[in-house]
Amino acid sequence: MTKTAVVAIGGNSLIKDKEHQSVPDQFATTDETCAHIADMIKQGWRVVVTHGNGPQVGFILLRSEIASNVLHPVPLDSCGADTQGALGYMIQQLLGNRLRQIPGAPAVITVVTQVVVDAHDPAFQNPTKPIGPFYDEDKARRYEEDQGWTVVEDAGRGWRRVVPSPIPTEIVEIGAMRALLQTGFVVIGVGGGGIPVVRDDQGNLHGVDAVIDKDYASGLLAIGLDADLFLISTAVEKVYLNFGKPDQRPLDHLTAEEAKQYLEQGHFPRGSMGPKIQAVIQFLERGGKEALITSPENLARALRGETGTRMTLG
Repeated sequence: MTKTAVVAIGGNSLIKDKEHQSVPDQFATTDETCAHIADMIKQGWRVVVTHGNGPQVGFILLRSEIASNVLHPVPLDSCGADTQGALGYMIQQLLGNRLRQIPGAPAVITVVTQVVVDAHDPAFQNPTKPIGPFYDEDKARRYEEDQGWTVVEDAGRGWRRVVPSPIPTEIVEIGAMRALLQTGFVVIGVGGGGIPVVRDDQGNLHGVDAVIDKDYASGLLAIGLDADLFLISTAVEKVYLNFGKPDQRPLDHLTAEEAKQYLEQGHFPRGSMGPKIQAVIQFLERGGKEALITSPENLARALRGETGTRMTLG
């Protein structure tokens, strides 16, 4: 029986470093990751791909700011939609090119995805997610006053806008994605965590200025699709305890309960591995079978059990 995997690719799968941020550079970097995903599909996996979009949203916001004297600003939900289309096109083309070399391989399709959040989520009262460029304090304060932004000083590098990052509760297009998957398509969706929307009293959807964590949204998607595997592709080959310290230790296997303990002990910071671990815990506790965390170049080896960190409920 064909197994389903949700593969969440991180920023390092799209942009290698600050010296390689142009669109051609992104195509070259992403093609390397698509080669590994194509190998998964060749092995018989039914795949849904999700991806980040943080730098790309930042580029749109910076362009919008530079052109603000001649063009209207781009709302944050529209930035999410724009990047879902552009990055979906890129992955769709590159993965499609790889799959055309495999007889009988499926076609690839992108679904621009809305993700519902609770309008009363506490995150809306406590914005924490930095987006866009850095500013000096005077300019940041002017934007705060003129545009109603919340701004904070970011680790000594300057001032940035911060926006809410609410918890995703529903993927609007999941029925369409499920149907496409069952029909035989490789599906790309929930890009950047999805376009954040809320429902009004009549059930109608409206976009909001927020950013949804892509790992939380990818985990919710994996639950909704009854995925056999939730695979997170990130910058490291394995999950580590005491990461970056002389006594760092790689983990080959991790249970949900162990992961909770390590989270409480501070091993998985909020800004890096923490959301990935929390998303996996939610996936496993809501019926998911197993998850795998590794780097793009190690996907094939990790699927064979040779590397990566495998996570199970018990």
